[in-house]
Amino acid sequence: MPLSPQQDILEIAQDNSVLRFAPQAGGRLMSWLVDGESVIHWPEHADWSQPARIRGGNPLLFPFLGRHRVDGKLGFWRDASGAVRELPMHGFARDLPFEAHADVHSAGLRLVFGDSEATRTDYPFGFRFEAAYTLVDANTLDVALTTTNTGDTRLPYYAGHHFYFTLPHTQRGETTLELPPTESRRQLPDGSITAAEPGEPKYTLDEARIIDSFHCLTGKPDQPVRLTAPGLNRVVTIDLNRSGSLPWYAVTTWIEAPESDFYCVEPWLGLPDAIPTAWACAGSNRSNGNRRAAHYGFEAALIVA
Repeated sequence: MPLSPQQDILEIAQDNSVLRFAPQAGGRLMSWLVDGESVIHWPEHADWSQPARIRGGNPLLFPFLGRHRVDGKLGFWRDASGAVRELPMHGFARDLPFEAHADVHSAGLRLVFGDSEATRTDYPFGFRFEAAYTLVDANTLDVALTTTNTGDTRLPYYAGHHFYFTLPHTQRGETTLELPPTESRRQLPDGSITAAEPGEPKYTLDEARIIDSFHCLTGKPDQPVRLTAPGLNRVVTIDLNRSGSLPWYAVTTWIEAPESDFYCVEPWLGLPDAIPTAWACAGSNRSNGNRRAAHYGFEAALIVA
């Protein structure tokens, strides 16, 4: 399938479906168009001087996600030895360049980056992080995040997605989000996580209570996440129950402003500050626990359709 670099933008197409990527800007999936209609939102005037601040696409969250605090101070994390290190919100992957490798056998692209001098100052671990996108067909996108420990110590991480789905803000009241069984949590201003409350199976996207909310899965998902937008005549599903995948821990919902023409639905492998609290899926917050220099990769997969 065609892979056409244009101003550092790569394009993958199959039939009437087009994915656009910016590998040098955090390995960002920028947009997904089907029949010329936007499924994944990208702003018309993106500020490329600050890629992490662009509201669109699918920023890759690694090695951690969300807001971290140490003793109430934002932008820091404490490792297993007690050392305190700096950490930008959602990690550093979305700010750094990835290598891009086209799949010559299908409509796919692998985006890869590893540890470097730039990452080891505040994250002193050897790793390789890969995001693989494949258009199974014109309406189905397979996405897999693979994290490999290339060092000789435990690799703490919990990665995630930050999908910006296209949705005019005037349509939130008629657009619904259906979820498998969950418990709802939030992060308080001091960084702590609230006690779990029973989640509901269905919300409308104009509900303020789900903004910046963590919908923590209570078991193996028995149904996909389903976003139904009648105004767009569209249903988007996210299948989190993939064979061989790490279990997803939560789905986070977020919107920036009342007038934003997108809505974020974000599958995460953990919650902020998961290292001291263990709010992460088994394996992701202490990956390769007993495998010293095993070079073993953990995959977290999902399908968006």
